[in-house]
Amino acid sequence: MAFHEVRFPDTISRGARGGPERRTQIVELASGEEERNASWANSRRRYDVSYGIRRADDLAKVVAFFEARNGRLYGFRFKDWADHRSCLPSQSPSRMDQQIGTGDGVTTSFQLVKRYASGGQSWARTITKPFAGTVQIAMNGIAQSSGWSVDHKTGLVSFDTAPTTGIAITAGFEFDVPVRFDSDALDVTLDIERLGSITSIPLLEIRR
Repeated sequence: MAFHEVRFPDTISRGARGGPERRTQIVELASGEEERNASWANSRRRYDVSYGIRRADDLAKVVAFFEARNGRLYGFRFKDWADHRSCLPSQSPSRMDQQIGTGDGVTTSFQLVKRYASGGQSWARTITKPFAGTVQIAMNGIAQSSGWSVDHKTGLVSFDTAPTTGIAITAGFEFDVPVRFDSDALDVTLDIERLGSITSIPLLEIRR
């Protein structure tokens, strides 16, 4: 799919609203009981970045970014300030944050993931847009400064030599969310003082 490896302005994304969305079908039975079925195996994130616009210059940046992406045509990177690290937002990424695989002596590539756990249940989120220069890798807790590389467009970590069987491969990183505009129009309003605003600027996560 058409994608521009460029990040939406951080100064505006910091004031955005939004988060994960899931799709659940609920059927209420005649008895009053209900049956629930998950239509999506994975969540999808939605954001509204209009809340981050505080000055006319911010508005101009968004309009320029929108035009350069041809509206909904091209995807781009977005920093979700509430969830952009392999660890808690208040912490710094560590090479032990997330286990991304176990060596089998054959496999050389492993996908970056982030796990969300609560009450004995967990969900693994595929990370496809790690931020350059932030990825750390360890094998059985030992930092690996060489012998591997990461594709910042896909989130795949590739080793020069397949890790030995049984070795735990862990990673720490920061990441962006691949999104696109969810509208082909921007409704811009200018008041008497020439300060601008846009009622809504919806972004939708791209799932591949």
